[in-house]
Formats: sequence, C-alpha cells, structure tokens
Amino acid sequence: MNLEKILIKLLEKTYQAGDLLKFYYSRGSEVTHKGTIDLVTEADLEVEAFLKRELSTIFPEISILAEESHSDWSFLSSQELFFCIDPLDGTTNFAHGLPWFAISIALLRGNEPLAGIVYNPVKEELFYAIRGGGAFFNHKRIQVSERSPLINCLLATGFPVSKIMEKPEYFFKPFEEFMIRTRGIRRFGSAALDLAYVAAGKYDGFFEAYLKPWDTAAGILLVQEAKGKVTDYHGNPFNLFKHTIIASNALIHDEMVEILKNRDPENFKPF
Repeated sequence: MNLEKILIKLLEKTYQAGDLLKFYYSRGSEVTHKGTIDLVTEADLEVEAFLKRELSTIFPEISILAEESHSDWSFLSSQELFFCIDPLDGTTNFAHGLPWFAISIALLRGNEPLAGIVYNPVKEELFYAIRGGGAFFNHKRIQVSERSPLINCLLATGFPVSKIMEKPEYFFKPFEEFMIRTRGIRRFGSAALDLAYVAAGKYDGFFEAYLKPWDTAAGILLVQEAKGKVTDYHGNPFNLFKHTIIASNALIHDEMVEILKNRDPENFKPF
C-alpha cells in the first residue's frame, strides 16, 4: 500500500468536495434537524454522497464510515482498512454563515489512522498527514507549539449538544478550571479544525467528550505527526471509539490529564 499515492487521490477529491461546499455556502443550503439541536444541511448530504461515490470508485476494496449515512461501526474489524468521512464538521457554523467548518477524511486500519486530511475550503486552509511522514499546512511542514506550563497556553474545546442539555455541570466544571489556569479557551465548533490547529501550534491543547470517529480520525494523526500527544482523559492511548480526548503539544499533557481525569463524564459526580 502506497500511502503517498492514496493521499494524492484523497487530496484531489477533497478539493472537489470543497468546491461543492463553497457552492452551497454561497448559495445557501436547506437545513433540517437530526436532533433537538443538531442540524444537518443539504450540503452535508450532497458532499458525503459525492465523497462516498468517488472513493468507492477509486478504492472499491476499502470500506467507508461516514457521519450522515452510518448505521453503526460494528462491522469494522480490527485490521480492516476503511475511510472515515465527515463531509461538514461545523454544520451549525455553516448554517449560520460562519466560515469555520471543514471536510475531514481519514484512512484507517482499525483504530490507527494512516492518512488524514482536514480542509476548510472558504479559508483555503488545508492540513494533511500520512503515518510516519509528518504533518503539513498548505504544503508546509508544521509542528506543535513549545509553550508551557498551562498558564501560558491557549486551549480549545467543544460541548456535546446532545449531552449538555442533560447534565451541563459535567462539562462546565472542567471548562471553569481551565479558564483560571490558562490564557484562555476557544470554542469554535469544529473538532477537526481544533485538532488541526493544535498540530499547527496555534492552540496548545484541546479536550472534548463524546466525539465520534469522523470528528477526530484525521485530526489525531495531524497532532501525532506534528509531534504532539493524544490520549483519553485518563492519559490512556486514545481510541477512536471511546468517548474522551486530550490532544496537546505534549509539554502540557500531564497538567491537562491531572485536571480531566476526575472530570470524565462517565464517572464524574459533580456534587
């Protein structure tokens, strides 16, 4: 398997999908609900259909896991190659006319990303990596920041809208702790871009709970290939199919784990 050749094909289709997203962004896209707050747009569906069709034609032997059309991911074996696609990460931003969203595509074998792309077509920001080959932003090599300790750092996070309405304190408590221990926290609504920005050294760290594989698959490879570190809230090796993530420049990782290990929403008792 030649990852560089695969990446070239993926980049070609990513640019084409980006053009499709820009078309819907400028024209406007029909919006529907797939939950109380969660949105899905015409652009989500059309871009996903395009990518699935094109990748299935080029790589018929590789399975595809995609956000809008998945049923479950239990069919994936530990050694199986598959593409993991988010056609529009940041749908709410897109629907409100905010240019902070991205296409995320990754090639994985089981839990291990082998190639990953995150692309914001409106801002023309392209991030990509292959396993063992480094991480790049607009074709220039990138690396995580060298800032530490935590008080000197800028973090990013997000809140799971489907969960936060039930138990908001599970998510606001760690946010409050980081607010007083860092230079600040940004919450821009696209985990794929947040991870890409950690890889590029713009953010020093990122944390979030209840993300899905398509939110993180490409981004975690970017961070790892940019010499950063990715784990769960307890400092264990990150697993795409689990529910918490910390990504950092590695220098502040232990500090982040120390705060978050007792704030895992699966076992956190706030009162």
